[in-house]
Amino acid sequence: MGLFFPRLPDVGQPERPLFSLTGAAAAHAALIVLVAVAVPAADLKQALRPLAVRVVEVLPELPKQQPVKQPEAPKPQRMPPPPENLLKSNTVSESPPAFTAPPPPSPAPAAPVNVTPVPEAITAPRFDASYLDNPKPAYPATSRRLGEQGKVLLRVLVSAAGLAEKVELKTSSSFARLDQAAQEAVSRWRFVPARRGEQAIAAWVQVPVTFQLEN
Repeated sequence: MGLFFPRLPDVGQPERPLFSLTGAAAAHAALIVLVAVAVPAADLKQALRPLAVRVVEVLPELPKQQPVKQPEAPKPQRMPPPPENLLKSNTVSESPPAFTAPPPPSPAPAAPVNVTPVPEAITAPRFDASYLDNPKPAYPATSRRLGEQGKVLLRVLVSAAGLAEKVELKTSSSFARLDQAAQEAVSRWRFVPARRGEQAIAAWVQVPVTFQLEN
């Protein structure tokens, strides 16, 4: 009884897949069952030899990758030369343009300043100057006999000419005869007039007159 084995592909020829993995396993199982039934055990041992099954999976060929071309840089375009009239218009003049300075702004009107004039010093009238040679008031005889004495204070308005324009009684001596004698004497006196700076002016002055009896 002869055995039928499937023909294996030659090693030198290109490998082709005959069975899938599942088909190869089923064929081997059927072959083993057939041999076990038809062939005696002694012959089976001699006939069975190791069987090698090689499964080769052929991958499809991938398309060759084409090299990517780098884009070429654009060539610089040459600009045409500008027209001559444009070159003349853009030519910088060597001499600078004339510059006229604006007129200076007119000064603002100054605000009026209220200046308070400083008053000039005023000197009071005088009656004690030695060159005036004013006589002393006469002591009334009745007042001397009666022992009347006291101090009279007069208020005198001295004119710019140095004369007594008004003589007023400010403080009495308590004796009318003494007060009247003082007023009559001072009204004939001469005075040094008051002055505002270099100008003579009229002003008031107080004149004391004392009546005192000698022991």
